Amino acid sequence: MALSFVLGFAVAALVLQAIRMVFNSWQHSRNAKRLGCGSVPLYPCKDPLGINNLKQSLAADKAKLVPELAEERVKIISDQENRYVTTFSIRNLGRTHIFTIDPKNIQALLATQFKDFELGSVRRLSLHPLLGTGIFTADGEEWSRSRGLLRPQFTREQISQLDLEEEHVQKAMQALPVAANGWTATTDIQSIFFRLTIDSATEFLFGESVESQLGALNNLNRPEDSFANYFDKSQWVCAQRSRFEKLAFLAENKETKFSDKQVHSFVDKVVSNALAASQAEKKASPDQKSSYVFLEALLEVTRDPIELRSQLLNILLAGRDTTASLLSWTTLMLARHPEVFTKLRETIISNFGTYSNPQNITFATLKSCQYLQYVMNEVLRLYPVVPFNRRNATRDTTLPRGGGPDGQDPVYIRKGQSVIYTTHVMQRRKDLWGPDADQFKPDRWTSRRPGWEYIPFNGGPRICIGQQFALTEAGYVLVRLLQRFDRIEDVYPDQQIRYGLTLTSAPGDLVTVRLHQAEDA
Repeated sequence: MALSFVLGFAVAALVLQAIRMVFNSWQHSRNAKRLGCGSVPLYPCKDPLGINNLKQSLAADKAKLVPELAEERVKIISDQENRYVTTFSIRNLGRTHIFTIDPKNIQALLATQFKDFELGSVRRLSLHPLLGTGIFTADGEEWSRSRGLLRPQFTREQISQLDLEEEHVQKAMQALPVAANGWTATTDIQSIFFRLTIDSATEFLFGESVESQLGALNNLNRPEDSFANYFDKSQWVCAQRSRFEKLAFLAENKETKFSDKQVHSFVDKVVSNALAASQAEKKASPDQKSSYVFLEALLEVTRDPIELRSQLLNILLAGRDTTASLLSWTTLMLARHPEVFTKLRETIISNFGTYSNPQNITFATLKSCQYLQYVMNEVLRLYPVVPFNRRNATRDTTLPRGGGPDGQDPVYIRKGQSVIYTTHVMQRRKDLWGPDADQFKPDRWTSRRPGWEYIPFNGGPRICIGQQFALTEAGYVLVRLLQRFDRIEDVYPDQQIRYGLTLTSAPGDLVTVRLHQAEDA
């Protein structure tokens, strides 16, 4: 009797669920028709749940070719539809997402229809275990609060302080000794950049650098060095969680949780020390002007240790990895395009003097050095540090175009549905950037004033608040590097470019170069 009741209840529940699904589908179809929306092409998949699509993504991730998979998918769906498709649907683990590389749709997501979309639960499930609540994980009021806390910390005065950056550049230069012939040894310069940026970022944020560069030079094994390693591991796990979406727990194990715990423990200690020092009112003497420290400024608006840790980790991710990735991609491009290296170096020497006699390197002069900006713009176009992003609909809404036979009708987006966009593919579209869109050509920026087809730092209300910080630091490091070295050699010029994709995108292999020191360095 009891078993019959349970079975009957289960069958009734399934029937009700099926009825609800049919009703919802009918309701969404009616809404879409009322709003003049057209259907979007569905990316072909061998199974109805899109499990094969997930397998493709995981295989591409293992091969370090996820951005190329995105390009391939656009080509496949375009061939299927006999037109260039810029918006389509794709299934993954039973859910149907919208994929777009259309600037007009991305503008709607990030700006004109900002309130219709949020980061969503997948972002929180993926990043919250490491970063906590902050600008990269929060929506609504929580995001507004985090943004409000952080915005005052990125004033021009703060990001214009380059004296501390020079100290870290000098330590990085120690990792590039030259032989009697003027050449460095074969070197992975990417690892030097990542150490440089975590050293400068931790000094800016915490008030004390982890000094990973000196640790590596002296073969030391210190907690500070472990922190950087655990931070990298935790970011990789965040990326894996995002691929499994609602099943993010499948990417979890004891090792991943241990990495997060070690990162938190290190930052908690920094926060605890800062709170204690602040409580004891340890201040510099009135006639001393101490360097700006992000954490000390943050203590003036909150003393919650968990919130402080979360804000620090969110900004550390942005301040360290984006700049190091930009520097790594730029150096790789300069090594493979010696004519650009030569032109950029001539520009730098003309504007900023030699390595031994540098002149007038400031926030303003770096920003006004046109060819330096062109080079960084072009690198960020081809190799955006955040090549993929997504938003979830907060209500039933639309995107401007992508539906219908010609892709010009609006697209209906259900509440809770994900829209994935990729700047990597959009910023290489030949119909937007010309037939040479795949080529590295900084001079294209002499007459280019891009709109939403170029958003390396996102756009709209959530545009990266650290954009100028990253560009200033990267520009400064490049100036000092090219002042010292007058030639660069890519040791593996024919090696396929791959992508080390975690929460940001850096070269997937070592950036192995040799550098020749200038006579006046």
